[in-house]
Amino acid sequence: MVPAYIRIHDAIKRQIDQGVWEIGQRLPSERDLADDYEVSRMTLRQAITLLVEEGILERRVGSGTYVAGHRVQEKMRGTTSFTEIVKSQGKKPSSSVISYQRKLANDSEMKRLGLKASDYVIRMERVRFADDIPLVFEVAAIPEKLIRHFKREDITKHFFKTLTDNGYEIGKSQQTIYAKNANDRVAKYLSIPKGQAVLALTQVSYFADGIPFEYVHSQYVGDRFEFYLENN
Repeated sequence: MVPAYIRIHDAIKRQIDQGVWEIGQRLPSERDLADDYEVSRMTLRQAITLLVEEGILERRVGSGTYVAGHRVQEKMRGTTSFTEIVKSQGKKPSSSVISYQRKLANDSEMKRLGLKASDYVIRMERVRFADDIPLVFEVAAIPEKLIRHFKREDITKHFFKTLTDNGYEIGKSQQTIYAKNANDRVAKYLSIPKGQAVLALTQVSYFADGIPFEYVHSQYVGDRFEFYLENN
């Protein structure tokens, strides 16, 4: 027999999917919901807690429980540009370039991009947005020899499209995800409190022939962005 709190969980989720409660809408009080579903407040609270953990609902201290906004999602398979991810979910992508510099490759960049100590990279810092909401602070390193004939705007605004438009075939990527706390600088750019947990990601992207072309270290706002795995 399905536990009562699971049945309540499924019923609330179904109502949200059907638009009975819309994104950002405040749910009735736990007392009222418990009466509606004819269960104890403890059982109702179990269902709500599970929905909060799944990111479907969110609790706001002193205010109540609300239907959470949908997070931007990235499927952890293959290599896809941030711009295309955001567009695919009906949102408007944009970015703000913090710095764009020609630098000698550091140890990490040499290792991941197969460069020599005498090789230069274009190291770019930027904040990336969906519908003008900051999602990620990103530091990208790209071998200078690869992009020296491209305009800066081609790199900062639509790098992957620039590559494919010039005959490059995008291949796989290798990604590592871990948790960390945002420092002062990152917190400021992402409009979050200092010390808030963020999802950190390092990614090396490759052409179809196996040559690496970009090394990125990103920090995502966890309640605005999520990764999910899909296995065949």
